[in-house]
Amino acid sequence: MSNNLVIVESPAKVKTIKKFLGNNFEVDASNGHVRDLPKSQLGIDVEHDYEPKYITIRGKGDILAKLRKEVKKADKIYLATDPDREGEAISWHLMKALKLDEAKDKKVYRITFNEITKNAVKASLKAPRDINMDLVDAQQARRMLDRMVGYSISPLLWQKVKRGLSAGRVQSVALRMICDREDEINAFIPEEYWNLEASLKTSRAKKPLVAKFHSDSNGKKTISNREEMDKILKNLEGQKYVVEEIKQGERHKKAPFPFTTSTLQQEASKVLNFSTQKTMRLAQQLYEGVDIKGHGTIALITYLRTDSVRVAEEADIAARAYIQEQYGEKYVAKKEAAVSNGKKVQDAHEAIRPTDITMTPVKVKDALPRDLFRLYQLIWKRFTASRMQAASYETTSVKIKAGEYFFGLSASRLIFDGFMSVYIEEDEKEERNQMLTKLEKGDVLELEKLEESQHFTQPPAHYTEASLVKALEEQGIGRPSTYAPTITTIIARRYVAKENKNLYVTELGDVVNRMMKQSFPSIVDTSFTANLEYLLDKVGDGTVSWKTVVRNFYPDLEEAVKQAEAELESVKIADEVTDEVCELCGRNMVIKYGPHGKFLACPGFPDCKNTKPYLEKIGVACPKCGAEIVIRKTKKGRQYYGCEHNPDCDFMSWQRPSKEKCPQCGSFMVQKGSKLVCSNEECGYVK
Repeated sequence: MSNNLVIVESPAKVKTIKKFLGNNFEVDASNGHVRDLPKSQLGIDVEHDYEPKYITIRGKGDILAKLRKEVKKADKIYLATDPDREGEAISWHLMKALKLDEAKDKKVYRITFNEITKNAVKASLKAPRDINMDLVDAQQARRMLDRMVGYSISPLLWQKVKRGLSAGRVQSVALRMICDREDEINAFIPEEYWNLEASLKTSRAKKPLVAKFHSDSNGKKTISNREEMDKILKNLEGQKYVVEEIKQGERHKKAPFPFTTSTLQQEASKVLNFSTQKTMRLAQQLYEGVDIKGHGTIALITYLRTDSVRVAEEADIAARAYIQEQYGEKYVAKKEAAVSNGKKVQDAHEAIRPTDITMTPVKVKDALPRDLFRLYQLIWKRFTASRMQAASYETTSVKIKAGEYFFGLSASRLIFDGFMSVYIEEDEKEERNQMLTKLEKGDVLELEKLEESQHFTQPPAHYTEASLVKALEEQGIGRPSTYAPTITTIIARRYVAKENKNLYVTELGDVVNRMMKQSFPSIVDTSFTANLEYLLDKVGDGTVSWKTVVRNFYPDLEEAVKQAEAELESVKIADEVTDEVCELCGRNMVIKYGPHGKFLACPGFPDCKNTKPYLEKIGVACPKCGAEIVIRKTKKGRQYYGCEHNPDCDFMSWQRPSKEKCPQCGSFMVQKGSKLVCSNEECGYVK
C-alpha cells in the first residue's frame, strides 16, 4: 500500500512523475485551483479587514473527495504544485480544503522542482519544506486587487456602455498603452528627408561600389528637401571622389541569453507566428511531458513561467560538454555573462531550457506534432547558443571625399560563426559577407552615377503581441504568467482587433479607455501599476504586509467608482449592420458577440429571435461553384477557407485563396507568406 502521496496540479504530470517513484508513492492531481473567491459576489469582507471568502470551485468536489481518500491512506503528503507563487497558493488551498493542517497523524510537506526529471523530483523529496506564506500572501493580494478592480468597475461599464464588458488591473493598462500608441500614430507629422548614393568604379573590381552621403566639412548632415539636394548635386559637379580614410577592425556579436517567458513569447511570435496564448499552451505540454519513442513520457523543458536567465550548474556543464563534443573546444563560451539591467528579477527558478541537451530536435521530431516540435527546436537552439562563443566579424569602413562632402561605405565578413552556427535571432539584420575590394588611401574612384531618393519619416509601429509583451515587461507591468491572458482578454472583449500581427484599437476599446482615463486615472497609469507590482514583490519577500497593500488600495477605488456612477455619461456603441437579411422578418442582421465569438442576430429581438453563424467573407469567389469563400474553423479550432454553401459545396483550402488564376494551368492561387503559389502542386508556379 502507498504510504506517500504526491499531489501535483496537472493530470498530464501524473504519468511522468509516477514512473520516477516506487510503489510506495501515489501521484494524483488537483487540476489547478480547488478554492477561489465566489463568482457571484466580490468575495472580500471589506468591513472586517478585507478577509477573503474562499469557496470550493464548482466541479472540484469529486476531485477533492478522491484526494481525501488518498490522504487517508497516506502517512506523508507532498504538495508538489508549480514552483511559483500561484503554485504556492494552490498548495495552501489544498492544505485548507483537505484539512491537512488539522491532521496530526499526517506529515505534510511542500516540494518544488523546476523540471520534471527523475533527478529533480528525487532531489525535491530530499529537501521538503513548509508552505511559504509570504508567497501565498503575495498571490492573495494580487488576486484580491484584481477582483476589486474587476468587480467594482466592470458593472459600471455594463451600465454606461454595454453588457459583457470588463475592466482589469493589468488589462486596462495594456489597453491604455495600445491607445496611446494609436494616438501617437494619428498625431504623427512626417518629415521629409533625402538620401544620396554614389556608384563608384575602381579598376580592381567589376561591380561598382555604392557609397552613401553622410556629411560635409561641418559634420554629419541631413538633406531635408529638394532645394538642399539640388545645391549638393551642383556642388558635386566635376569633383573627384578620393579615398580619404580606411579603417579595419573586428566586431563581436555576443550569444543571446536563454529564454525567459517574455523573450520566448516575443521570439515565437516573430519566428513562428504564434500568439502568446498558443506559445504558453505548447510550452506547458513540453514542460509536463510528451511521449517519445524509446523514452516513454518525458518532460522536454524546464518550468515555463520565469523572468530569470539563470541556468543550473549541472545543466550548464552538460551543455558545454555537448558543444565541445559536437562543435569543438573553440565554440564553448568561456564563462556565463552576468545580467545587469537594474530590474527586479524573480530568480526562484531558471531560464527556460531543455531538460536534457542531448535530446536534440532531430531525436524528437518524429514524436512531436509540427508546432510542438517547432517551439521545442527554438528553445533548444536558443539555450545551446547561450553557452557558445560570440560570433566574430572582420569590418572595413571607407571614407570618401568629394569636394566639401563625404561619402561612406562599409562591409563586414564573418570570420568565426560561434553561436550563429546554431541560432540566429529573427530580428538580426543580415550581415554582408563580402569584403570591400582592396582600396588604398588616396585612390581616386570614377563616378558612374549619383542616385537621389526622397523619403519621409515613419510613425511609430502599431503594437504586436510580441512588442506589447516587451513593453509591459520593460515598464514592470504584470508578470510572466499574466502576459498571455492579458492580451487574450483585450482581444476577446473586442477592445483590440488583431490584423496581420498588428493590434488596433476598436471603437469600443477607445470608449472604454477614455472612461478609464477620466474616472480611474491611477488604474490605467503605468507608473502606479508598476509600483503596485513592486509592492506585491515585497509581499512575496516578506517585507510588506499584504493587508497593508489592500487597505491602501480599496478605499480610493471605492470612492472613484461612486464618483464615476454619478458623473460619467452613458455611451451607445451601435452594433455593426451586415448585408445579411433576416429570412423571418426582412431586417438587416447585426453582428453580436458570444462566448464562441461572432454570430449574426436579428436587430428585432425580442420580437424576432433569429440567429445565424457569422461567416467572414474574403471577397474571393469559390473556384467550384462561384459563391463566396468564407473563413471557417475545424472542431479543434484550426482556421481554413471554405465555400459559404458548405456542405452542398465541399471546396476547402488551408491557405488563403487569391482572386488571381495561375497563368500556367488556370488553377486558383493561394497566399503563402508574401508570395502567391499555384494550388495545383503538380504545376508549381510561384509569383
